[in-house]
Amino acid sequence: MFFIAFLCKISYTAHQYFYGYMYKQNGKTMSDHSAKRKIPVAVLGATGSVGQKFIQLLEDHPWFEIHALAASDRSAGKAYHKAVNWFMDSPLPERIAKTEVQACRPSMDCPLVFSALDASVAGDIEEDFARAGYVVVSNARNHRYDAHVPLLIPEVNPDHLQLLAHQPYGKGKIVTNPNCSTTGMVVALKPLMDAFGLDAVQVVTMQALSGAGYPGVSSLDAMDNVIPFIGGEEEKMEKEPLKILGSPENGRVKSADFRVSASCNRVPVVDGHLESVAVRFKSKFTLSDVIAALREFTPEIQKYGLPSSPRNTIHYFEQDHLPQPRLQRNLEGGMAVSVGRVRECSVLDVKFTVLSHNTVRGAAGGAILNAELLKINGLIH
Repeated sequence: MFFIAFLCKISYTAHQYFYGYMYKQNGKTMSDHSAKRKIPVAVLGATGSVGQKFIQLLEDHPWFEIHALAASDRSAGKAYHKAVNWFMDSPLPERIAKTEVQACRPSMDCPLVFSALDASVAGDIEEDFARAGYVVVSNARNHRYDAHVPLLIPEVNPDHLQLLAHQPYGKGKIVTNPNCSTTGMVVALKPLMDAFGLDAVQVVTMQALSGAGYPGVSSLDAMDNVIPFIGGEEEKMEKEPLKILGSPENGRVKSADFRVSASCNRVPVVDGHLESVAVRFKSKFTLSDVIAALREFTPEIQKYGLPSSPRNTIHYFEQDHLPQPRLQRNLEGGMAVSVGRVRECSVLDVKFTVLSHNTVRGAAGGAILNAELLKINGLIH
């Protein structure tokens, strides 16, 4: 029990760090004036695991303030604390606890909604909100492959925001973030693609239990075990990177021309997806050049000083035993991606290990960063 409590304390401290360090990075702080003009937001699917993470991360956000919570019809009309089984590692904020849950209908007085809806219902609901003029930042998979919808990682493809001009929703917009297992890998691939070009990628994942939502995988299935199948996961990992790393042309994305082979496994870790990645390049390389590309990766969005943006998007580790989920998943509030073990591959060219926090960087935190990029580009009014 002491060990479990210790882990919870570490995770809660990381959450506090997210809103202390992240919003004061590079010596910058948000002014009192800007804090008084926070954008009101809604969270759809607020009672689920990703919805709860949105609430946790948005509670002290300097730009956004939760104005409405929405969930299924069976939860609508209840105070949030009566509708939710709160299992985050920080207390449920009193203001949020007393908020009445609404139905997922576009009648909320706020310009921005974060969607943590289940894919079984997300598609139509998100479109209804977009047609009604809302900006929808979604964690659901339903619109990821729509031609005019950005599949966005701000450090990787901010130029894909130009797709929004071609969406059929009038003032409304839909932006999605990738699958949690895709995100960390693509962040690591971006500087390598820019430096050497990519011909082929092979990835084997070791994915945390929290990626399955709550209550997730049965304890009898998960403990003392590895499950070598996650429904739909391999298809997402093989398809999504090609859109994210593709080129926007005439309101659509021309897919990148490399191939991806993925094998996905569920392992008994609470948070943090660890991935073994191998790549074949299109041009000559040295290991030192590969490591330098990872170490020196400086995304274009760094100049904006976005509240959720990590100071170092990629943390590179020289030690052979790193990165590890328990040790590195909470770096920079869970928004950093950790890379290590860069070495030659006898089948492809180079192989390495990637770690990212699946519920922060790969879900709610990544979506919040997407919304920050929209705001700084004047796309949320």
